[in-house]
Amino acid sequence: MMTENDIRICFLGESFVNGTGDRTHLGWTGRLCQTLSQLGDRVTYYNLGIRRETSTELLARWQQECDRRLPPGCHHRVVFSFGVNDTTMENGSTRVALPRSLANARQILSVAQQTYPILMVGLAPIADDEAQNIRIHELSGHLAQLCESLKIPYLDIFTPLSQSDIWMQEAAAGDGAHPDAAGYVELAHLIQAWSAWNAFTAL
Repeated sequence: MMTENDIRICFLGESFVNGTGDRTHLGWTGRLCQTLSQLGDRVTYYNLGIRRETSTELLARWQQECDRRLPPGCHHRVVFSFGVNDTTMENGSTRVALPRSLANARQILSVAQQTYPILMVGLAPIADDEAQNIRIHELSGHLAQLCESLKIPYLDIFTPLSQSDIWMQEAAAGDGAHPDAAGYVELAHLIQAWSAWNAFTAL
């Protein structure tokens, strides 16, 4: 039976959504939902992050993933965070070209907002490839503009996390991209301080 404070949240994206590198296996998504539960909300939490997934691959699956998990009668929420893998170099070019990344994002977000309340959390920096960080920052800026045009809240996390000693040091000490628990705590705190997140989860 559904209750008035029954919130079901799908988090869709790549390894940073998955929480890769966090030995507590909470990542930022688990920490956000843990806090909501502690505040008294009844939260069903779906972490749908897939490592190495590009926006092209996400485009092919996101709608079925959400439709299967967000039934009528509850408060639906969808949070997207994707794009870093698009900027990875493979065989002399990025895995997804910038125009295609933006076209994928526009299609995903414009369709999703017709059915669900949605947010987009931006792209995180990595520690082992400054050239890729330049591409990540560029894509983040374009996605911010896209979300503004679609009236979808977008949180820039690249800027604060690239200046975070905790995030960058943990990522460097790990696989070069993903932090451990303390880094994800920092990211969760950024989102919890975001007015759009608080409005998004208020009932």
